[in-house]
Amino acid sequence: MAQHQAHDLENPQEKDFAYNWVNSSTFLFYLQVFCILAFVLGGCYGLYTHRYKGKPKVAVPESTQYTPKYK
Repeated sequence: MAQHQAHDLENPQEKDFAYNWVNSSTFLFYLQVFCILAFVLGGCYGLYTHRYKGKPKVAVPESTQYTPKYK
C-alpha cells in the first residue's frame, strides 16, 4: 500500500489530463456520447410534446368541396 502511494507521488503526470492521452481520450469519448444522447433525447421529447394532436373539426363551405353544392 505504501509503495503504491509512493508511486503516485513520484509520477503525478500520469493523472494529468493533458499528459495522459489514453485517459483524456476515453473521457472525451464518453462525454461526446453523453452529449449526443442528451441532444437526441431532448429533441425527441420536444417533438413528443409538440406532436400533432389529431384531426380538428373544420367547417368547410359546401361550395368548395370536391362535388360542390350551390344554392
